[in-house]
Amino acid sequence: MQVGIVGKPNVGKSTYFSAATMATVEIANYPFTTIAPNKGIAYVRTPCACKILGVQCTPHNSICMNGTRMVPIELLDVAGLVPDAWEGKGLGNKFLDDLRQADAYINVVDASGTTDIEGNVIAAGKYDPTEDVVFLRKEIALWMREIIKNGLGKIARQAKIQGTKQEAILQERLTGLNITEGQIKEALRHVELPQDPTLWDDDTLLSLCIRIRELSKPMIIAMNKSDIAPPENLEKLRKMGDHAIPTLAETELALKKAATAGLIDYIPGNPSFTIKPGITLNDGQKKALGYMADKMKLFNGTGVQSCLEECVFRILDLIAVYPVEDESKYTDHFNRVLPDCILMKRGSNARDLAYKVHTELGDKFIRAINAKTKRTVGADYVLQDGDVIRIVANK
Repeated sequence: MQVGIVGKPNVGKSTYFSAATMATVEIANYPFTTIAPNKGIAYVRTPCACKILGVQCTPHNSICMNGTRMVPIELLDVAGLVPDAWEGKGLGNKFLDDLRQADAYINVVDASGTTDIEGNVIAAGKYDPTEDVVFLRKEIALWMREIIKNGLGKIARQAKIQGTKQEAILQERLTGLNITEGQIKEALRHVELPQDPTLWDDDTLLSLCIRIRELSKPMIIAMNKSDIAPPENLEKLRKMGDHAIPTLAETELALKKAATAGLIDYIPGNPSFTIKPGITLNDGQKKALGYMADKMKLFNGTGVQSCLEECVFRILDLIAVYPVEDESKYTDHFNRVLPDCILMKRGSNARDLAYKVHTELGDKFIRAINAKTKRTVGADYVLQDGDVIRIVANK
């Protein structure tokens, strides 16, 4: 799965991306530092099944740290978007196209209000950061609308003659954006389009695209620079309707670097860190770490990991499932114990898992076995978080 890091220029997107992935990217205090999209791997935490089963796991596609499974997800950091990006301003069409396959967006906002709508540095208190959220939502919806409109005339005329369903037209127009037919149907329940597609107007299509975006590309607000943000800014952002989390991306990046250097013990997502015994710090390091510790106490951590996990487990509503080949030993073909942890949409069934593992496994599905209960289950068995499942298929 893929999560896009979005926002206007110069709000800390690349810092957030680097802090989450520890990938080396160019970071600077001016707009459009990022041009080509940066891709990297971050991890979300979930309790590992090894603890419940009392076994020592040997992870393959993920990492287990003391009973916590770290599951990889892909992050995509695109260049900053500015107003009228959907029309190509600031190379906006290119940057929006980079986001086509994202399952969700983390909208990094400068909560301190010290950058204007185009990312230029301004005096504190001169800008309302809620405007960033409003404009970004609209830019993405306008981008989707233009994708639908591109070449729609001819298609609409043919569809009118043939009686093609609305959702089929929209699905064809939005192909490549990782949007399902079910999401389009749900959007059409909220926004009514004329049955005649030649009568679809810009305003109605925009309303529809706003709803499609909400359903297919949910968004979380990372209230970055919360340590220097006025409390009223944070409160206003929380009321914007999307999930909003105070974020200290620079602190997270600094802590990970300090941990790598052997100065501190820090686990991403924890609300605090400790200085390693026997480590001597200079005055500058003591002051910096003291400041970070105080701010982490105020916000219960840096928020970087919290944004990722809120996005994956609550907004996208994914669960962790462990496919195995031997339900008694919880192993795969190579005798690895609980090797893979796969993120599945809540409500998925055993056949969905089979297809996720391999198309052929799904096509030849016979039954599944719940390795925890040792019970045989059918294709329609609804997966539960932490399930360990063996798929039985025709050879």
